[in-house]
Amino acid sequence: MGREGSGYLFLYPLFSLLFLRLPWCHLVYSTTEPCLVKLGSQLEQEEKKRGGQSEKERSRGECPENPDARMMPEESPSLLLECYGVDRLDQRLPSMEGLSSGEEGEEEEEEEGGSGFHDDGTGLSPETADDPVPYVGQRFPTHDAAYEFYSGFAKRCGFSIRRHRTEGKDGVGKGLTRRYFVCHRAGNSPAKPFAADADARPQRNRRSSRCGCQAYMRIGRSVVAAGDPEWRVTGFSNHHNHQLLGQDQVRFLPAYRVVSGADRDRILTFAKSGISVQQMMRIMELEKRVEPGNLPFTEKDVRNLIQSFRKFDQEENVDLIKMCRKFKEKDPDFKYEFTKDANNRLENIAWSFASSVQSYEMYGDAVVFDTTHRLTALDMLLGIWVGLNNYGMPCFFGCALLREENVQSFVWALKVFLNFMNRKAPQTILTDENMYLNEAIEKVLPGTKHALCIWLISARFPSWFDAVLGELYNDWKNEFYRLYKMESTMEFDLGWNDMANCYGLNGNRHIASLFASRTRWALPYLRGQFSAGLLASGVTSKSINAFIQRFLSAQTRLAHFIEQVAVYVEHNDQSEEQQMMQQNLQSIPCKASAPMEAHAAAVLTSHAFSKLQDELAAASQYASFHLEGNIFLVRHHTKTDGGCSVRWSQREELISCSCQMFESAGILCRHALRVISTLNYFQIPDHYLPVRWRRTQPSPSKSLNGPHCGESPERVRALQSMLSALVTEASKSNERMDIATQEVSGLLSRIRQQPVVVHVSGDGVHKQR
Repeated sequence: MGREGSGYLFLYPLFSLLFLRLPWCHLVYSTTEPCLVKLGSQLEQEEKKRGGQSEKERSRGECPENPDARMMPEESPSLLLECYGVDRLDQRLPSMEGLSSGEEGEEEEEEEGGSGFHDDGTGLSPETADDPVPYVGQRFPTHDAAYEFYSGFAKRCGFSIRRHRTEGKDGVGKGLTRRYFVCHRAGNSPAKPFAADADARPQRNRRSSRCGCQAYMRIGRSVVAAGDPEWRVTGFSNHHNHQLLGQDQVRFLPAYRVVSGADRDRILTFAKSGISVQQMMRIMELEKRVEPGNLPFTEKDVRNLIQSFRKFDQEENVDLIKMCRKFKEKDPDFKYEFTKDANNRLENIAWSFASSVQSYEMYGDAVVFDTTHRLTALDMLLGIWVGLNNYGMPCFFGCALLREENVQSFVWALKVFLNFMNRKAPQTILTDENMYLNEAIEKVLPGTKHALCIWLISARFPSWFDAVLGELYNDWKNEFYRLYKMESTMEFDLGWNDMANCYGLNGNRHIASLFASRTRWALPYLRGQFSAGLLASGVTSKSINAFIQRFLSAQTRLAHFIEQVAVYVEHNDQSEEQQMMQQNLQSIPCKASAPMEAHAAAVLTSHAFSKLQDELAAASQYASFHLEGNIFLVRHHTKTDGGCSVRWSQREELISCSCQMFESAGILCRHALRVISTLNYFQIPDHYLPVRWRRTQPSPSKSLNGPHCGESPERVRALQSMLSALVTEASKSNERMDIATQEVSGLLSRIRQQPVVVHVSGDGVHKQR
């Protein structure tokens, strides 16, 4: 030991005498003697290390060592024990969880300018410019600043902190005077009392991370000369009885998983648009340019945030009912029904508009009931009834929000929908595969054909078969659609088995499930069942799917959702009427200039005629052979076998084909058209140009069922005459057509804004329920 070190030895007895007055020592674990022995050894080693640096092995999560931090502040004594100013009362440490914020302790002993470095077995280094370490005497302007500083230190070292307790004392200002910050694993979980009563509510057996860790930082409030308060570190310990986390793990602690205000708004916006949580995370990772998994929050945090936003109280239920009543007062033909659970909480609600009921009267033969979406912001299942009008455009029939996805909810929704539509059941209903919905349809719609939407099934193919088949996926998909369009059920079954064997999918559960439900999605099993072309996987299905997706953009508060759906439906009705007028005023060019084609073009809408036109063009490539009686065999000119059987009745002018296209879509097939052409018909019989696909609308007596139509039929006829004259004059030039379209669209908007009042008696206005 050097000369200066020898000079320190006279302090040894002094420290021995003073030790009894010190509250406790960080280096002492059970007795005071090891502290003194270690102190003497440290004094000898300090002189040897003066001017140099000794590197130590540090455990996981410790801060780097910096020798500059061993220098004491100028106002500090040249040597300090590794003790921290904790009064005797505080020897209990912050691990005591029962203290409240209002408890008072003994007068705290303030260390004047004390500072210390730490060698308590954790290998922590003193404060550096890059890695600041808390020390006794450190000053902060506010206790929040102290918390942020200690939290940053804890994150670098591999743990997190929490506010343990606060204390206030008389005589040192008012309010808060002392605060403790402890390791997140400080304290111990209290033992749960034994429930003697068997009927008592069981308590959740939640896991706890607390293990009695003693690491902490204590700050005290004082008043400086200028009169402004400040906070000083009066106690600090960084001894942990658990393993510290690495930087790749510490970010998952709840204290460091923070969703900022900007991120919160972004997440809620994504939720309203129907984006999945996985997609949200990926988008924000790209926006913030961070690696996957390095956002300051996890998927669970995002789900919890969305879940908290989903919750709504009774006030919102009241707002929803008020919104429906408001629509009812404005339009008595608006229909809605709802149910509440035992807690008076909204359970189910369904509604439909007057225009929707009228559309269903004309085009409700085939209905899509889409239940594949949930309103993320509301945590309710969204069910939408959609159909296809004579121009091939989607039309809205009704909407439902269901709290639970079960048979009871679907039965309620289907019954309410039938009530809305005057008990008229559709011929065909198309849905997604759902065992609850399947059972509900069997109960409520026993006479309706239940089919599955092929576009909803095929949307799952990539996740089902892409990884399994690899490069063969596209070939398999082509084979699937070939089987899907087959005419014979026997050929379909044989081809399905060959396909499964060829691609090694015999044991695949998705293949087995598809084959088990084939009677509800495969065309060979659905031929002859009218679907208005909705069973196809082409443009029609895409337009229906796009129509449904637009409703998801209206996700907001529950009451606002219904209002936004109403706005969208009204806008869609106006766009539909505008497109219908344009198509009526525009002539469809004929490809063959044949009388049969010209006649159909004058009767059918552009949507229906385009499909019939394709069949007429294809019919020229087929040959017909009269077999016997009224039966014809029609097949492609390149084939020598197979073909379709066509039956023709001369007296009734009835024709039917084994492909059953007319029964399924309402459009004559190429085989039937070939036979009609062979029989020298120059026009298609009127009953094979269905009213459903014609340009002309049903008679006013059927479509105009308003409350005042019967009171003034002459006014209705006069209005129809004016509209007929308008169409005649507007069709003479493109300029006239543009003016008529624009003016009529504006006129319809103004008419819809006018209130509808139904006078049923002298007592007032009747409001239908």
